[in-house]
Amino acid sequence: MELQNTVKEALNALYHHPDDAVRMQADRWLQDFQRTIDAWQVADNLLHDTSSNIETSIFCSQTLRSKVQRDFEELPSEAFRPLRISLNTLLKSFHKGPPKVRTQISLAVAALAVHVPAEDWGDGGILNWIRDEMNSHPECIPSFLELLRVLPEEVFNYKIAVRPDRRRSFENELAVGMEIAVNVLTACLNINGLSEQALEAFASWLRLRHRIPASALATHPLVLTALSGLNSDMLSEASVNVISELIHHTTVRNLDEVAAQMPLIQVLVPRIMNLKPQLRDPSKDEEDVKAVARLFADMGDAYVELIGTGSDESMVIVQALLEVTSHPEFDIASMTFNFWHSLQMILTERTNHHPNGDKPYVEAEKSSQLLAFRSPYETLVSLVSVKVEYPQDYADLSREDQKDFKQTRYAVADVLIDAALVLGGDATLKFLYMKLIEAVRNCGQGQKTDWRPAEAAFFSIRAISDYVSNTEGDVMPQIMNLLPQLPQQQQLLQTVCLVIGAYSKWLDAAPSGSSFLSPLINILVNGMSVSEDTAAVAAVAFRHICDDCKKKLCGSLDGLFQIYQGAMIGEGPFKVSAEDSLHLVEALSMVVTELPSEHAKKALEALCLPAVAPLQDIINQGPLVLGQKPARDLTVHINRLANIFRHANQPEAVADAVHRLWPIFKSIFDIRSWDMRTMESLCRACKNAVRTSKTLVGVTVGVMLEEIQALYKQHQQPCFLYLSSEVIKIFGSDPSCTNYLKILIESLFNHTTFLLTKIQQDFSSRPDLVDDCFLLASRCIRYCPQLFFPSPVFPCLVDCSMIGITVQHREASNSILNFLSDVFDLANSTHGKPYVSFRDNVIIPRGAVITRILVAALTGALPSSRLETVTYTLLAITRAYGLKTVEWAKETLSLIPSNAVTEVERSRFLQALSDATSGAAINSLMVPIEELSEVCRRNRSVQEIVQGALRPLELNMVSES
Repeated sequence: MELQNTVKEALNALYHHPDDAVRMQADRWLQDFQRTIDAWQVADNLLHDTSSNIETSIFCSQTLRSKVQRDFEELPSEAFRPLRISLNTLLKSFHKGPPKVRTQISLAVAALAVHVPAEDWGDGGILNWIRDEMNSHPECIPSFLELLRVLPEEVFNYKIAVRPDRRRSFENELAVGMEIAVNVLTACLNINGLSEQALEAFASWLRLRHRIPASALATHPLVLTALSGLNSDMLSEASVNVISELIHHTTVRNLDEVAAQMPLIQVLVPRIMNLKPQLRDPSKDEEDVKAVARLFADMGDAYVELIGTGSDESMVIVQALLEVTSHPEFDIASMTFNFWHSLQMILTERTNHHPNGDKPYVEAEKSSQLLAFRSPYETLVSLVSVKVEYPQDYADLSREDQKDFKQTRYAVADVLIDAALVLGGDATLKFLYMKLIEAVRNCGQGQKTDWRPAEAAFFSIRAISDYVSNTEGDVMPQIMNLLPQLPQQQQLLQTVCLVIGAYSKWLDAAPSGSSFLSPLINILVNGMSVSEDTAAVAAVAFRHICDDCKKKLCGSLDGLFQIYQGAMIGEGPFKVSAEDSLHLVEALSMVVTELPSEHAKKALEALCLPAVAPLQDIINQGPLVLGQKPARDLTVHINRLANIFRHANQPEAVADAVHRLWPIFKSIFDIRSWDMRTMESLCRACKNAVRTSKTLVGVTVGVMLEEIQALYKQHQQPCFLYLSSEVIKIFGSDPSCTNYLKILIESLFNHTTFLLTKIQQDFSSRPDLVDDCFLLASRCIRYCPQLFFPSPVFPCLVDCSMIGITVQHREASNSILNFLSDVFDLANSTHGKPYVSFRDNVIIPRGAVITRILVAALTGALPSSRLETVTYTLLAITRAYGLKTVEWAKETLSLIPSNAVTEVERSRFLQALSDATSGAAINSLMVPIEELSEVCRRNRSVQEIVQGALRPLELNMVSES
């Protein structure tokens, strides 16, 4: 009684106390209470207490539902019957509401049915039990109808802590009892006021995968009642839900299925088609129109294979779907977008197999189908292209509404792409060009000009750019001639810049492309001077132009450098942000790539100058100033150099530049080695230089790595490891570098493993260090196994990985697991096979512990989202060590109590590992592995039991014997 009063007091505080801190404390206490064993009795008592207020009843019903779902195993086996009696009593007590309480109790009973086999409910299982209760207590039928509604939904509710075998059995029990359920629901149609509830429950039963034959449904009273509900003045939501489920029920995945579904399809389609006038009926409520549109969209999605045949009947449905697409409300129109995409896939990708393999026949049939749908897709383009037009009040919209409008445009762009794939990109472009010409006529220079239709047309033209041929010569030249004549409205200018960037490949390929480059670049330069937002778009477009037209632009390098230098140093009207300036850096770097090598060094020097000069100026002011500068003052310039080294594919010129710039880099390394942000930027620049110049940068790399090797011991910057990783990739197999790289590897790994194993919490506090350490280790396995495996750092890294497998940081954990997978897969690579004995000497003594930690990770030590990576690693060690791993896994599973994992579940898991040793495909092994994971995670208590038995965090390292 005392605990019941405490619950009431906590609820009162939660809902009514003025102090936020008190409310939060009450909330925490109530959540903790729900996890206790006492919560069963307290919640049950308070629900049976007629004096409990609504807040108490809702909380206790939620608690009881949650306990049945997640913690049913806490109860002794004999508790089922008293629990069922109590829930049944509550279901009848609350048959008039409140609805929230009644729903929670219904869910609790349904969850109980998932846990408890049919035979324990009596003859016929829970469905017979429900039918008998409804017959005995007709006044409580609404409660039992709600139970009938939620019951099939719980098949797919994975919050219920039940084993996979039992979940499958429950689904089969419902399938067997479906006739009883449908008969009960049919009987309820005759009870006044219950037909809506009966139809909602029927819709729920239709979602089960076990199908009632279409021929039986076509004349079923529940179906006929739902169809009649479509004709009422107030559209029945339950009827719409039933019809929607019936449409899904008759989904045609291939034309061979049509005959079986046709009896029901022939009933549904005409009745739905009769609703078409309601789409345009102004007297209809918007929600009713949405419901009708939903039925048309469902019909399109379900019968798209049939519609794709292009028959006269299917074209009637297509016209109705165009009617939905034309609706002014985007939420309604967009319901059809998935259909247009699916139809496009069928029309463009379907392989129509002729009996004699007649390829010309197949092509002719495909062309015939595309021709049949040409007109609908042209209409589709016309309907959706206007939906991207900016609203008049766009500037006054909230940030959220502006974001929604952008999402609308992205969705329409996808539909335009579907249309382009059916009609052809060039044909779609011509269609959109006609709209553009009409819009531009209204987009003059007067006071009442409207730029919005022109902008919408340009947006649509940009959307299909990937599907317009580079040889298109009718429309594109006219569009390019038009661009410089447009008014300088900001949104219009941004979209024009996007169009220029999108058609950069056409500009390069078209015979007349060169003549457009100068005026188009002027538009982009103008865009960089209007606002920061427009400059961002223009900078990206400029990069595309320079990338695709770089050969044509080599002769215009002086003019491009003027633009570049002005934007870099902020001269004149340029409004390019530091971040967006990187696009210009990339753009000029790509053009420099095309220069002859004798000119490349000078051009690269000019390209680097706007970034080098400010850095040199800071360094010249002395170490104190360099040490005190904000990181951004340095990284803005270093990042530009990093992009130059990455995109200017002139290995000799980049190697020469890095050699000249090394004194600057060394000064920054020496003074700013404590500064992670600056070091990351500088290491990225060095990494890009190594990647581009490869062995040409060898001399500079030597002094560079000596520098970071010394600095790493002081500051442990992870970026030093990823720079070393790039060096390993380039120089790892070079015999002349063997001694140096061996010293580098051992120095970096010794220091890192010492840190991580000495202070184990560093795995969580320094996940970036863990991530880069094991990424480097994987690189060593691939590029210099001859240095890595015989080294004393290899066993240290394996020991370190065993501590860190279960680190919760995703990237760090994945890097460790991938490292272990690479170790186990060593024999799969030719260059790795000679070192298998070194690997085995380290792994075999630790194999049992590694396997145990991996099983612990699989069963709850890591989130279920990592299951795929953990599974691969477990299967990798299994393939490497065969039956040894199976024995290690058997020892591990023997530690888990039988109340958590049954013998059958263990056997299935071990059989999967045994099959892996025989070379079985991973996909065929996943089910028993995933099921063991699910069983061990089914609720908090079981997960704690399993992890307490396996103790992955407490395992001691196994020393090499």
